Amino acid sequence: MIPVLLPEQLRSLDVASCERVGEIELMRTAGLRIAACIDELLPRGGRVLALAGPGNNGGDAYAALASLEKHHERIVLALPTGKRSAARADAEERALQSGVRTIAWNDTDARDNALARAELFVDGLYGSGARLPLDATVCDAIAAVETRAVPCVAIDLPTGLDAGSGAVPGSAIRAHLTVALGALVPAHLLDPARAYVGRLVLADIGFPADLLATIPARFVTLDIASAHAAMPTRDARADKRSAGSLLAIAGSEQFPGAAVLCARAAARAGAGYVTVAAPRAALAALRAHLLEEIVVEIPDDPLAASALLRDLEARHSALAIGPGLGLSENVGTLVRERLANTTLPVVVDASALFHLAKHLDILRGRTAILTPHEGEFARLSGEGSVREGTRVARLRSFVERTGVATLLKGRDTLVDDGHTTAINPSGTNALATAGSGDVLAGIVGALLARGCSPFTAGALGAFWHGRAGQAAQARRRVGVVAGDIIEALGNALP
Repeated sequence: MIPVLLPEQLRSLDVASCERVGEIELMRTAGLRIAACIDELLPRGGRVLALAGPGNNGGDAYAALASLEKHHERIVLALPTGKRSAARADAEERALQSGVRTIAWNDTDARDNALARAELFVDGLYGSGARLPLDATVCDAIAAVETRAVPCVAIDLPTGLDAGSGAVPGSAIRAHLTVALGALVPAHLLDPARAYVGRLVLADIGFPADLLATIPARFVTLDIASAHAAMPTRDARADKRSAGSLLAIAGSEQFPGAAVLCARAAARAGAGYVTVAAPRAALAALRAHLLEEIVVEIPDDPLAASALLRDLEARHSALAIGPGLGLSENVGTLVRERLANTTLPVVVDASALFHLAKHLDILRGRTAILTPHEGEFARLSGEGSVREGTRVARLRSFVERTGVATLLKGRDTLVDDGHTTAINPSGTNALATAGSGDVLAGIVGALLARGCSPFTAGALGAFWHGRAGQAAQARRRVGVVAGDIIEALGNALP
């Protein structure tokens, strides 16, 4: 998985890399990477205006314009600076020699003319090193950019975002594209900051890999390459059960569809054998819709039900429990009894979360993952609604208290195991449809059955789920339903 650094960790990495590689070399490479992104947005050239703050983020802006091809008209709008680093001085000199024009912020007429004529802005004001709240001059610069409906490329991080928490406490640049230099920070991925980042490009600027590897990752994320690396593979000699067998205790007369979606998603996520155990009232609907999966009746008698499920668990490699089961006390008794006695890795979702809320001690230290949305999490945690900007802290506190890995759903879905938090980058509003959560439970269950840890199953499952939602939305702009997400799974990780 890809490490996501806290701001202080990124500063330490930058300092150590400068000592080994050289500050000037790193800034020159950063300039090349940013220039390539500008060229992508303005391939035929155009008027590029970079706003340069007082530090090395402003130096990167000079370096980027110095590296642009001459067919661009290139201007730097420079805010007042103090002492310049050697790297920034080098970037300014190279920019001057290559024909870049510099305008001082307090040169009002020239500034306003440049702002009015710009076809692309480069945000080199502060990036991840901003001290918030911003001063009035920087807020004025942000306002000037925001009044123009032209693309903006942000260097490192759009100015005004809290790099660690993802909060947006005041004025902020809303970028079309953000070039993360060498490493990601949480604000690149967390809401509400994520909405200001635009398309995210992680640029290799020469940070030594061994230095990055020594930094303990408090946060991680996934991309296509790391998802492929995390995905379990089938042995060439695998049979249907050794490929991963999932038992889903799911469905009811009122909600048979939840069990159908969970089971079909598990099969499409690579489980070789899927069994759904459900009450008699749900069987007809399940058997009408599940052709490749096995459907088994859960007896009404609690002792018979326990014996049946225990026997089924012995022939499966993971358990998914909850989708569509309902909220009756009989269901609650069944859920708690199975979770207290199963030895399988388990994903606990939907109705099972309701019945587990005051009995979380059952799962302490077990190979399990909870998958609540925010409403369910508020009830599970016993601490009420999750306020914006508190998701990371609330989730970490809950996992530390309960000892159970947890996936907290949302556009920036979080997965925490008490040591590391994975931030999912693939969330999309296509997933805002009934049954989407049942699909996710099936994916996570299949990954558990295929041998993933709860943390990896949650992080990889959320990423895959989001990618499938994006693929379904690309084919159907309006009206994506949960079944579309399932059918997109096979090609969602090209």
